[in-house]
Parts: sequence; C-alpha cells; structure tokens
Amino acid sequence: MYFTTDTATAPNSKIPDGDLKEKWSNFKDKARLISPNNRKLYQIIVVGTGLSGASAAATLAELGYQVSTFCFQDSPRRAHSVAAQGGVNAMKNYKGDGDSVFRMFYDTLKGGDFRAREANVYRLAECSSHLIDQAVAQGVPFAREYSGYLANRSFGGVQVSRTFYARGQTGQQLLLGAYQSMMRQVNLGNIKSYTRHEMLDLVTENGVAKGIIVRNLDTGEISRHPAHAVVLATGGFGKIYYLSTLAMGCNGSAIWRAHKKGAWTSCPSWTQIHPTCLPQAGNYQSKLTLMSESLRNDGRIWVPKVKNEDRKAAAIPEEDRDYYLERKYPSFGNLAPRDIASRAAKERIDAGHGVGPLKNAVYLDFRDAIATHGKEGITKKYGNLFNMYEKITGINAYEQPMMISPAAHFSMGGLWVDYELSTNIPGLYAIGEANFSDHGANRLGANSLLQACIDGYYVLPQTLPQYLALLGKVTAPEGGSEAFINAENQVRSQLEELSGINGSKTVDHFHRELGKILYDKCGLSRTAKGLTEAIESIRVLRLSFYQDLKIPQVTQGINEELEKAGRVADYLEIGELMCIDALSREESCGAHFREEYQTPDGEAKRNDSDFSYISCWKRGTDAPVLIKEPLQFEFTKPTERSYK
Repeated sequence: MYFTTDTATAPNSKIPDGDLKEKWSNFKDKARLISPNNRKLYQIIVVGTGLSGASAAATLAELGYQVSTFCFQDSPRRAHSVAAQGGVNAMKNYKGDGDSVFRMFYDTLKGGDFRAREANVYRLAECSSHLIDQAVAQGVPFAREYSGYLANRSFGGVQVSRTFYARGQTGQQLLLGAYQSMMRQVNLGNIKSYTRHEMLDLVTENGVAKGIIVRNLDTGEISRHPAHAVVLATGGFGKIYYLSTLAMGCNGSAIWRAHKKGAWTSCPSWTQIHPTCLPQAGNYQSKLTLMSESLRNDGRIWVPKVKNEDRKAAAIPEEDRDYYLERKYPSFGNLAPRDIASRAAKERIDAGHGVGPLKNAVYLDFRDAIATHGKEGITKKYGNLFNMYEKITGINAYEQPMMISPAAHFSMGGLWVDYELSTNIPGLYAIGEANFSDHGANRLGANSLLQACIDGYYVLPQTLPQYLALLGKVTAPEGGSEAFINAENQVRSQLEELSGINGSKTVDHFHRELGKILYDKCGLSRTAKGLTEAIESIRVLRLSFYQDLKIPQVTQGINEELEKAGRVADYLEIGELMCIDALSREESCGAHFREEYQTPDGEAKRNDSDFSYISCWKRGTDAPVLIKEPLQFEFTKPTERSYK
C-alpha cells in the first residue's frame, strides 16, 4: 500500500450555520473586526501577484494593513492570469434566459461532479454579480451590445449565457484592473512589492505560519521575511505535465513547500485536460497554446467518419463528418463540459479518426457560423483568437477549420482550506488556484477568473482579519528565531545539493520524462495498473534526478536552471502524490476517469456511497496519510451527471 489512512482526524471546514443563502452573511455579521487605527500594526505577506494575489493585496492594503507581495516575474503584469482568454462568469441574467444564483451554483456543483462543498460553491455564485460592477468601475473593457449593455456568451456545461468577456483577453484586462489597484497602494507605501523573488520555504513556529524564506533571482541573495499571516496565491501545478497550456514558469513549489511544513494537500489528482488547445507539432515543443473555450459557442467539432482520412477538410462531404459531441450529447452539443469534451476527443483520436500531420487533433469548424453571422460577426467576437491561430499555424481559420487537441490545463486540487480559506496551519491562507475549494473534480469554463477575483477581493479580506483579531496583543514580527535560521539553512543546503550533483542530463529532460509518465498514466484516463506503474517510474526517475542532474554550478546571480531544478524536484514529489490520490479513489468523477469504473456507454461512474469526500493528504514519515472530509449535501441531491 502506498499510503495510510487517519480516521481519527476530522477536518473542520468551519461552514457557518443557516440556510445556504444566509451562510456568507451570517459569517460576516459575526466575524471579529480590527479597528482601522490598529490595522497598520499587522504585517501580511502575499506570495503571487496574479489575479487572486494582486486583488487580495490591493484590498487588504486599502483596508489599512501593511502588505508585502512577492512574485518571480519582473512585473505582476506578467502573471499567468493574462493568458485566460474567454471570459469570467457572473450571475446577472442580462439575457433573461432563466439564470439565477442557485442555477449558477448548481451548474458549478454538477460540473464538478458533486465533489465540492455546497457552501463554498454557493458563495462563489452569490458574490459573482458584484465582481462585474467592480471590474467595470476599474475600467475593464467588457464587450457590449449595440445598445451599450454588457454582452454575454455561454461556456461549456451550462445552458444560459453568463460569461462576460473582453474579446479573447479577459484575463489580461482583469489583471490590469487588479494591478492598477495594487500599484496605487504601492505608491501610497502600504504595499512593499518584491519582484524577481521566489518563495523557497514557509517558516512555522509551534505549528503556526510566521513568514517565508525567499531568493532574489537576480542576485541569488537569500532573505527572511516575517509576518503575522502568509497568503499563498501562486496558481496551479498543471505545468507538471511539461506540455501544457501554462507558462514555463508556472509551478507548484510554494504550495508544496507549505505541504512539507504540515499543510494538507487536497485532491491533487483532479487536474483538468482542456479540450481546445493547439495540437503538439513535434518533440521540440515545451508548451502548448490554449484556444478559448468560447470558440465552441460558434465552432462545430467534428472528425472524419473514415479512419486515417487523408482528404482535406473542405473535400470531406457532410455525410462523411462525425459531429461526435452533437451526436453523443444532444442537449449540450459542442458546449459539453471540458472533461467530457476532452475524453470524447481522445476517444476519437485513439480510434484512428484524428486529423492533422500527426493525426492527433480534431476539427473546430466555423463554416456554418460564418454563413449565418457573416465573417464580420465572427471577427467581432473572436478576431484576436483567429489572428493568434493564424500567426502560430499559418492557417486562416475563416477559410479552413481550426485543429484542436486536449492538453493539460488547470489544477482543481491544491492546498486544503476551510470556508475561511485558511489551511490547517494557523496563519497560512491559500487563494485562487492554489487551493482546492470551489471546482470539485472538474472546473467549468470561465470560473477560474471568477474564483481568483472572489477570493481576493471579497472573501479573504473578510476572513483573514478574524484570525488576526484573535492573536491578542500585537507585536512586530521578527525573523531572527531558530525557526527562521533553520529554514534558511535548509534552503541553502538544497540549492548547494542541486548545484553539486554535476551529472549529464538537463532539468528539462527530467521534467519532460515526468510529464510523459503522468499524461500516459494519470491523464485523461487512469487504471490501477497504470497508476501503480507510474508511481514506481516516478520513484526511479527521482533517484536518477538526484544522481544525474546537470546545472551550472552557480548559486549567486541569475541561474534559471537552478530555479527550474528546485521546481522539478518538487514536481517529482507532487507527481507521485497525484498518482497515489488517483489510485486511492476507486471511482470515476469529473476529470478523474478510472477505466475500471464506467457505465456501459463509456461515461464516468461515480461512487457516492464510498467516495463522497475531499481527500486531504498529510505528509507522513514513510508514506502520505489520507484524511477524509465527508461532503454533506443539505440543499442538493447528487444525481447522475448527464449532459445528453
């Protein structure tokens, strides 16, 4: 057995009492507060300045707290939030098509295959409408109808239009709004911004978070930073697959270093494979390009009915085309949820119906949409996405279908947090994609930007002060304790160890090998045999990493290979836990598809009687320890997740 189970520990999710509609209000009404005059006495560290981190830092500083922010980019504007394209969800019901807070809550809960807390998901939907008003006030240029009203479109997994968008640049525009708010506070002296600094360890004293150890990526200097509370807003670990939609710098190191200090990791195997990415073109690639899911509003997905078809798309007549999503899921068609659409594409590709030079893609065709709405109408909604596609592939998608393929994208798993976004380590909070909290086993499109903003603007600034208020007499945080000294020495020791291996293989070699293992064995589909093989393969690869790694032996100054080595060292441990988590969950749910547990027609077969829980993983001496947080459904009833 690769893990043990702790049945004595009961996670405290701190869900407030009351009706679903009243829980968030009940919390805010009873939460402890801090006087405005005293807020300047508290030091808060925010690691990561993407959408969740920048919005949290700006809001906390606006309230009067002293905030320090850290990011490894040269500017917070370079955070990966800029890559989100298609939109952000909010319940406004501008279309009058039957949307409501409860419907948005239920869509999200169902989309996650009933593997999330009701209270967290309802709060996400409840707070969503406020975000749009705030973003408009910040100047975010959402698309508008001719009349001036904000425009909406649909995303996968829903039957209403609730997605607000700024062409294909929604993440970038929302981040600029948060960045401007944050930089205002930097200018006022309420935020100290540390760019090109990477968190390498969390410091705890008596089980309480007290600060972090960071490395200046330009000079190599190691420094200590104490605080009354630490907030991790460092995104997800989808880049563990190597080939993914994420930027090269994205990593899971901050949350993993916290895990090694006692923070629980939840549901790491729930990693999303996005259905609309550009297919891999060769072994030289280190990244795949995301094409917004919004394209599925107007594009029709199909493959040739004939295997190994060599005719060009335009030469294939209608009767020889298989619009497989419309065939299999007539109620939702091309807007089936991401996990379902990705698996359906893989099934067709594996069956020999793939298209493109490597036969590893499916068509996304806008022929009918252009005939109906005209080229100008499609350009107005997706023009920059079409331009990006042509720039990368050389293909004009107005004249030929796009070719798309599934690719690793988003981590629904992350650090375990309670309703207040606190980890099990007092004083340590995790927000945005760094936590597991809102998406269950599959995130619906356009909910990522939403959760990042809701956590940063509205939830954390209400919950974190409660913790600070209970600390008692405020004293200035200090970084000279034995805990800080030991953490710094440990960081220095690891850097020296990695630099001194002096083997023959690059960091990217090990990362690429790990990614292949995970994609093949812990990707779109999993089996007990494959997961067991993956765990053993990762252990062998990790041994090789520490024996045969080759990086420049420079610990001072700029050394990108040393940075990557630390992150891949963490990935090699995260990857093993991903496979163990997937092996322990003997059911299929959302993005976790175990081939042994499926319906006769190939759909995911959930097991609510045995697996309706959040898996919380604690670091053990010899093996990870599983702690289960049972899921209680008081206001909904888990049903078969059908989109047919």
